[in-house]
Amino acid sequence: MNNRNRRPGPLRWIGYAFGRRLPDSMRDWVRDDLTGDYAGARHVVRGIVPFTPLFAAFLLFPGELWLRGAMVLLALLLALFYTVAFMPMNRAHRLAKHGLPADLENPRRARLRELERARYVARYPH
Repeated sequence: MNNRNRRPGPLRWIGYAFGRRLPDSMRDWVRDDLTGDYAGARHVVRGIVPFTPLFAAFLLFPGELWLRGAMVLLALLLALFYTVAFMPMNRAHRLAKHGLPADLENPRRARLRELERARYVARYPH
């Protein structure tokens, strides 16, 4: 197995979701994880994982099931809000933590942006 296709195991991925740094041999995987297609969806899933113990604890509270479910739902909505709100900062921090440029972006989106810029300059020269 080459380093490009190497993925972290479940325990390493959970550590990564909690903010741990992966080994340098997985740097390509981290780059693809943070800048590839569906990086936003992966970020949301990765951002919710650290909250799962809290969700489980809320289910153990005394009271009606609907009330415990409402507590979990409220916590989930807050976790989703903050995960999405701080996505760019968290992404830049993770990239820098793994030795990658903090402003790295999806290569496909970068190409599309450059094509759009070239079309604009061709249409509206200085």
